[in-house]
Amino acid sequence: METLECIKTRRSVRKFKDQPIPREVMEQVVAAAAWAPSWKNTQTARYIVLENRELIEKLADDCVIGFKYNTVTLKAAAAVVIMTCVTGRCGYERDGSFSTPKGDRWEMFDAGIAAQTFCLAAHELGLGTVIMGVFDENKVNEVIGIPEGQSVSALIAVGYPEGEAAAPARKTVEQLLSFK
Repeated sequence: METLECIKTRRSVRKFKDQPIPREVMEQVVAAAAWAPSWKNTQTARYIVLENRELIEKLADDCVIGFKYNTVTLKAAAAVVIMTCVTGRCGYERDGSFSTPKGDRWEMFDAGIAAQTFCLAAHELGLGTVIMGVFDENKVNEVIGIPEGQSVSALIAVGYPEGEAAAPARKTVEQLLSFK
């Protein structure tokens, strides 16, 4: 698949086939996602893959702040990726000071780049994904046990898509682009 085709055909998938994902495929996705650019090449993104149905159910029932849409999606996924970032690196100098007025907000910027790279790689390999931001990080930590020094950036439901999702309308170039 060519790059522009991958970008234009990737969708947020919320309906999945009842089909496990081979670990080798998830390893390929993460190997590709490792190439995502990051602040001063800090490469802080980490991926915890949940395959255990009991953990996925608990995550879906207890950690999405009652957002039923995410509950249903998580329960349908073959796997759920807890994307974390190593804290205290993005946006910082070695002495601990911030490099720019943006402070530590670079961490989420890098997390977004890593999540999109993960999802594009998954799409290339025939997987569907949806990035979720509605969750209670403390409850996720209670259920999963996030490693010390990391924070949860996103939940990503992953699986083989059930059907094709339609492309939502996009803004025009004229609406998005300006020159000065």
